[in-house]
Amino acid sequence: MAGTVMLAYYFEYTDTFNVHVQGFFCYDNAYVKPYLGPEESSAIPPTLLYALVAGVPTVVMMISEAVLFLIQYSSKELDGQEKTIQTGDCCYLNPLVQRTFRFLGVYTFGLFTVDIFVNAGQLVTGNLAPHFLTVCKPNYTALGCQHALIYISQQEACTGNQEDVLRARKTFPSKEAALSVYAAFYLASYITCTVEVKGTRLAKPVLSLGLMYLAFLTGLNRVAEYRNHWSDVIAGFIIGVAIATFLFLTHVNDLMHGLYISAWPHTQLPVTYSATSQVKETVDPPLFKSIVID
Repeated sequence: MAGTVMLAYYFEYTDTFNVHVQGFFCYDNAYVKPYLGPEESSAIPPTLLYALVAGVPTVVMMISEAVLFLIQYSSKELDGQEKTIQTGDCCYLNPLVQRTFRFLGVYTFGLFTVDIFVNAGQLVTGNLAPHFLTVCKPNYTALGCQHALIYISQQEACTGNQEDVLRARKTFPSKEAALSVYAAFYLASYITCTVEVKGTRLAKPVLSLGLMYLAFLTGLNRVAEYRNHWSDVIAGFIIGVAIATFLFLTHVNDLMHGLYISAWPHTQLPVTYSATSQVKETVDPPLFKSIVID
């Protein structure tokens, strides 16, 4: 985890890795869209997006795990069972704390992983933003652009603000699209697997699709403001969904089904027998259950 955080830091805040300088054709219509200002002036500024991506899933998972634990802690099914988990030779940890930390730990690891994948893609490809030529402000006369078929590859071709030019060289894949869809897909999967609503079958699908819709709107906003191409946004969506799916299937799914086994280290799980097949079945511990909302 520490290595992942450090790598994300070097990608994001240092010049350790240089961006690939991609050339352009004179007067290329794909890169002459208007520049609508810095990222902070966007309808979905980075500060707001990062706060939502980090805060909303954290709050939802903490509240859900607390409700789940309180319901099962007070259940008669837990009478006589251990309600702490031994984490070492001398330490005991409340199951709520351990389970919550593991869910949030996997989610946080995924966020940094998405950031690394996106930053690596942006640096390697150096794809140009739709407004690149607007901020680049190339001197076409000095570059000899008598017609649009001349390819310009000089790094010094741009006369505009260098920070804006550097930012306009890093658009593929879209970080905003990747982070938003990762958070939405991870949280939607978590809600689907842990919350059961009696009386309606549409509550979970509506909530999950609503989260995905918000992520989709984030991608649309990037295209509408000429900050990313469609291909950038689609690539970001693919990365976010892929990482969320991988982590949920390989790590979170195990936490769902086996996290509290160690909470009964000295107690044999109750066993029942099927009346029809006489096949021995093991009854799952109560803490395996999900939240049921009447």
